This record gives sequence, structure tokens and C-alpha cells, in this order.
Amino acid sequence: MLIDVAISGDRNVIKKEAEKILKYKDLTIEIQRMWNVKARVIPVITGATGTISKSFRKYVNDIPGNHDVKELQKTAILGTAHIVHCALCVHCVHRTARRPLGITAATPSAEHHMQ
Repeated sequence: MLIDVAISGDRNVIKKEAEKILKYKDLTIEIQRMWNVKARVIPVITGATGTISKSFRKYVNDIPGNHDVKELQKTAILGTAHIVHCALCVHCVHRTARRPLGITAATPSAEHHMQ
């Protein structure tokens, strides 16, 4: 079982799933031939705002263990929110390379981003 997890743009979720399956096709065949085992690719692709394909639940259910689809979507959304927040916040510690002049990491209001 080859599992590839990715967050993509919402419009590209289905396309990205197909890309992942094709990307690992040769590797899957090689694993099956070398080790005489059944192998397959499981693409777990979520859009940046939690968009999923119709096949998403099937793929997630094929992975051993207990996985909550809503939690996976929530994680993608929170990650996107963090990126947007840091891109818009001039005091954010993560944006040191693009900070306007006079704004430093030592600015007291920047401390809330470090948590």
C-alpha cells in the first residue's frame, strides 16, 4: 500500500488524485513483481478549503486504522487559515524576509503568533 497525502487547490483535487495514481504506477508494478505482493496507490488529496472527491472516503477507508474525514478536512482548512493569516499579518514571525522596514520579530505584538 502506497499512501500519498497532499493538499491541493480546490479545483485540482480530482486531477491530483489521478496524477498520484499515475505517478506511482511503475513503482507499484515493480513492488508487486519484486516482492510478489499486491500493492496499490491510495491518494489522500484534500483541497485547501476541505474539498474532497467522491472517492475520498473510499480511499481513506482502505487505510488501516480509524480515520475521521471531517478531522482531515479540518486540518487542511486550519493549515490554509494559518498561511493566509501569516501572509496578511505584518507582525508575523514567519514572514521575517518580507517584513516592512521598522517591523522586527521583537515587536511585542508579534509574540501572539509564536504560540
